[in-house]
Amino acid sequence: MPKVTREQTNARRDEIINACAQLYETTSFKDLTLKDVGSATSFTRTSIYNYFQTKEEIFLALLEREYDLWNDDLTAISEENERLSADEFADRLARSLEKRERLLKIMSMNHYDLESSSRMENLTRFKRAYGKSLQLVARCVEKFFPDMGADEVQNFIYVFFPFMFGIYPYTNVTEKQREAMKNADADYVFMSVYEIAFSCVKTLLRGR
Repeated sequence: MPKVTREQTNARRDEIINACAQLYETTSFKDLTLKDVGSATSFTRTSIYNYFQTKEEIFLALLEREYDLWNDDLTAISEENERLSADEFADRLARSLEKRERLLKIMSMNHYDLESSSRMENLTRFKRAYGKSLQLVARCVEKFFPDMGADEVQNFIYVFFPFMFGIYPYTNVTEKQREAMKNADADYVFMSVYEIAFSCVKTLLRGR
């Protein structure tokens, strides 16, 4: 049997992740199965187990890729701007998230289940991408707001990242949910990803 090269391994892994991403556009995490993903690839379903043992591992890999894409945007914010005001930084950060709806959608799921159902090697890969996001946002805050102390920067990170987990469900509301809110006489203001992210960053940078 011919030996599979690293390039072939990466290509097949990417094909599985791409198939999952495409299916996730129309199928919920709960309803999506490994059989569905296998049917959308060019190789047999059983071959998937050579790369991912659970659908949670595939989704964690997809989330890792989304963080990598966001990291590119965060790097650009830092490297392409010498100075940014609070409004300008809030705008750049909010727009970077506005492009990453899939990231926010997966984040709104139960991370505990994704991580606990993934092998250590896959979890470590994901944590590298996630950890880089933490570092890049902190680097931006330190660069553009040098008057902020280490504790203030850390507080920004510890508030903003948990906040991100709730962006998708707050900004992607079904008609059924809207009707229920109306029936419940709930005074709810519907906001876009950009609006809610911008507001959060501005609040965290209040006075700057």
